[in-house]
Amino acid sequence: MQLEQLILDSGRQYTPFQAARQAGVSMELASRFWRAMGFADIGQSRALTDADVIALRRLAGLVEAGLLSETMAIQVARSTGQTTARLAEWQIDTFLEHLTAASEPGLTRAEVAYPLVELLLPELEQFLVYVWRRQLAAVTGRVVQAAEDVDMQSGRLAVGFADLVGFTRLSRRLEDEELGELVENFEITCADLVAGRGGRLVKTLGDEILYVADEAATAADIGLALVETLGKDDSMPALRVGMAFGAVTTRMGDVFGTTVNLASRLTSIAPKDAVLVDGEMAAALERESVVAPAGAGGALGLPPGAADALAAVASVGIDPQDRPAEVDEDALPYRFQLQPMWRRPVRGLGLVEPWLLRRRSEASEGFRG
Repeated sequence: MQLEQLILDSGRQYTPFQAARQAGVSMELASRFWRAMGFADIGQSRALTDADVIALRRLAGLVEAGLLSETMAIQVARSTGQTTARLAEWQIDTFLEHLTAASEPGLTRAEVAYPLVELLLPELEQFLVYVWRRQLAAVTGRVVQAAEDVDMQSGRLAVGFADLVGFTRLSRRLEDEELGELVENFEITCADLVAGRGGRLVKTLGDEILYVADEAATAADIGLALVETLGKDDSMPALRVGMAFGAVTTRMGDVFGTTVNLASRLTSIAPKDAVLVDGEMAAALERESVVAPAGAGGALGLPPGAADALAAVASVGIDPQDRPAEVDEDALPYRFQLQPMWRRPVRGLGLVEPWLLRRRSEASEGFRG
């Protein structure tokens, strides 16, 4: 097939056994690499190219040189395969589905697609390498910074889930195209907000996203921004967000552990268009000085002494809205407000006390009301 040969940049000429022999690796290791990249077993058909041989040789060379263990090399193959498989699916859907939908009379879709792929392929390849290098630089910077950051050394992160409410019921009412547009809009909006505000999007699951941030304040800002932004879109269902802070295990770009599970559980019990956080997250926000210390300002998140001052003003019959400028909430330093919720049992995690998170401006409006 000409289109396939254009993309592979060489013809299929080797069986798996021949490719392994050409690369100087065992058939067992070659098969493990191939499956790790996400490809099905192909028996002894001539399906492999010179590029496949070179890739096998390079990966095996890293193991022989002691730069990677065999297990690590398999992980590299698997993570790369999983990531690029999704990327390739998206690119084909985006470029070819729209660009070749109206084929010229007498031409097949493959014939129409060939010149388009020929033009796009080198540009997309260069862009892929560019983005990978930028991402690699960003991750390397975080690793270097972690050497001086106690929380990062211990693998402690803020983890957030955001979930569209009633998505299953909504999906039954929408046409496929409408549903696809809604999901794409959701993912794009979330990805932009998470990245733009300093978080890292771990994965999207259709109606749900998972993100992490090194600082609790960053994660809190993202969670509230997601609710605020999507809440302005009438086409979107309500959103609920759950966040937790603590030890996290990272593997192949994903995150695992009790902290992740807790964030997911909090999402499932969060009210519509609201953000719930766990006690560790609340404590981390206090350490970062973005909420009032516990007991210092109650649910309004006021600085020490301000709540007492407001109470004194109210006790002598002065309208709180006419209080002196020195206790004007617009001048208060805290960004967020926490309100304790009822403790409740959470499956697999015991008794949990969630906190409702809001921006301080929202708390001020609630006080004035």
